[in-house]
Amino acid sequence: MTPLAGIFTPIATPFRDDDTIDEAGLRHNVARWMGTPLDGLVVLGSNGEAPQLDDEEADRVVDLVREGVPAGRPLIAGTGRESTRATIAATRRAAAAGVDAVLVRTPSFFKPQMTGEVFVRHYAEVAEASPVPVLLYNVSTYTGVNLLPEAVERLAGHANIVGIKESGGDIGQIAELLGRTPDGFTVLAGSATTFVHALCAGCHGGILALASLVPEAFVRMRALVAEGRLDAARALQRQLLPIARSVGSVHGVAGLKAALDLIGYAGGPPRPPLRPVSADTRELIRAQLAALDVPLAHAEPALYTA
Repeated sequence: MTPLAGIFTPIATPFRDDDTIDEAGLRHNVARWMGTPLDGLVVLGSNGEAPQLDDEEADRVVDLVREGVPAGRPLIAGTGRESTRATIAATRRAAAAGVDAVLVRTPSFFKPQMTGEVFVRHYAEVAEASPVPVLLYNVSTYTGVNLLPEAVERLAGHANIVGIKESGGDIGQIAELLGRTPDGFTVLAGSATTFVHALCAGCHGGILALASLVPEAFVRMRALVAEGRLDAARALQRQLLPIARSVGSVHGVAGLKAALDLIGYAGGPPRPPLRPVSADTRELIRAQLAALDVPLAHAEPALYTA
């Protein structure tokens, strides 16, 4: 069986209006997600605004989420940093907090020097030092660099590198990743707008922001593809496209947080310099959720109390 296959969501980090972490809101969110068919959670991914948190905050968020995720429900933590040294340190702290695996984005500040050889060495050193399995994380939209299939093929031979989250919508690259890596190496898609196509290419599941809002839809889509009911899977994908764009490529984290607030989770404002969506955009997202029959909250909670 392929480890870490299934549907995961990269959870948002809720902030209060004073820019501190809404710990009670985070606990509330995790408890609610644990009542859904999600296979597990990813904490401190891109949609968790991981680059915006300092190390002390990041470690606290991991601790809080670990408390709410029971054993047997995988918890993955994002631990990527710009240096190998800092990535290893964050990885060890997350492992000590009890996460089941880490998701390590590509370093990207020195873009011209981020070659395949540099990535192979970086990830190999992280994997050697990590007490838990490592997932590679390719998110070119944000990093501006691309972890190519040739480098992934080399890294897939490492015993402690168990898979990759490929966030791009290039189905050709996803298919090549699947073709160049061994059985048992997990390939997870990160784009909700092309998820059905990634599944048809052979992906083992996904780490999808939109699954925070409609987890059942993605669990169903994966089951439909596995059953060969491709027309139904494609129809479901089409229904999800408008909201997928709103909380993905168009409005990003701010759109996701607005949607979470609308359905009774603690979303809260994004951390500056990100800004909340406009009132018009919030109403558009409300209409998109309603079109999917997602129950809306009677009142959007600003804060949760412990």
